[in-house]
Amino acid sequence: MIDPHKVLLYPQMTEKAVKLIEAENKLTFIVAQNATRSDVKKAIEVLFEVKVEDVKIEIMPNGRKRAYVKLAPEFMADEIASKLGMV
Repeated sequence: MIDPHKVLLYPQMTEKAVKLIEAENKLTFIVAQNATRSDVKKAIEVLFEVKVEDVKIEIMPNGRKRAYVKLAPEFMADEIASKLGMV
């Protein structure tokens, strides 16, 4: 098992990320280059003790990887975001 702290580099704090938290219960993270969807899912579930419904990953023009993590309905993205100091 890879270290969850090495998978998730940092949460992304943009206007779009805040809208996703409020509207779709999604968190946005910059993740390690070699991280897969399942790595990101496990890391979020271990670190924040939540259940992840879906993970989408995109590679940004600057070469970094961004993950959109949709939480299961019983968990609130805004609670995790406030723990992280995002909102």
